[in-house]
Amino acid sequence: MADAKKPEKEIEIPASLATNLAAQQQPQGQQRVQVQIDDSKALALYANFCRVTGTPEELIIDFGLNPQPFGVPTEPIPVTQRIITNFFTAKRMLHALQLTVQRHEATFGILETDVQKRVRPGFGGPRVD
Repeated sequence: MADAKKPEKEIEIPASLATNLAAQQQPQGQQRVQVQIDDSKALALYANFCRVTGTPEELIIDFGLNPQPFGVPTEPIPVTQRIITNFFTAKRMLHALQLTVQRHEATFGILETDVQKRVRPGFGGPRVD
């Protein structure tokens, strides 16, 4: 049986984030362009750990699942996804992430990244029986 092709999804992104706009040159990046994507082969995996390394030419971003989110892990964290990209794409990704987090915080409140400030006493720590 032949696989039915999943329809391409359309997303709207700022023109300044689109990758092939050199020929179009929108003024001040204010116009929006439609970019079609096909995510039928995308893998959705969860990560609560990220490590960023690189070379002068490329950025390497490793993602994994830290089974011990509090304190220093006692076991190696398995890296399950790795993205290798150039710094131009990384800068566009940084901008897109900044905008997304700003919108989220404007709607839901400031995100506290210090785990110790988020944990309520008696909750989330090691269980003592």
